[in-house]
Amino acid sequence: MKYLMLAAIFTFGSFSTLYAQKQSAPAAVWSAFRAKFPNVQKVKWDEAHKGEWEAEFKMAGTERSAVFSRDGIWIETETEIQVAGLPAAVQRAVTAQFTGYKIEEAAMVETPGLAMGYEVGLEKGGATIEALFSSAGTLIRQMSETQEDNDNN
Repeated sequence: MKYLMLAAIFTFGSFSTLYAQKQSAPAAVWSAFRAKFPNVQKVKWDEAHKGEWEAEFKMAGTERSAVFSRDGIWIETETEIQVAGLPAAVQRAVTAQFTGYKIEEAAMVETPGLAMGYEVGLEKGGATIEALFSSAGTLIRQMSETQEDNDNN
């Protein structure tokens, strides 16, 4: 019985260690990342929803993330910014369209179809919304935290 218990503990510990190891993106993703960000040395990879890979890294002292398809196609890059760094048009749009919400975080977003956009994390009470705006303040997309969690599964 003692040996059975030790075997179970060893097996569980082995699986926990394997699960906790860092993920590495496929070669096509790494290649595309290196082509787009040749000077970045330290990268943390996470397999995101729907087979996409997200790289988290610092560039020029700023937190960034980039998302690629499993085939290495670049999907988007987000660059963390201060809320005060949002364009006035975006700040006005948030105030007008999301009454009572507070901007908790902000990022510049680049995608193949959007040269520059701004993503904001909004909070009001227990409700959290993520909204994407054009630099002119046009709302492109909004998603509640619940929708985002469901999309990631």
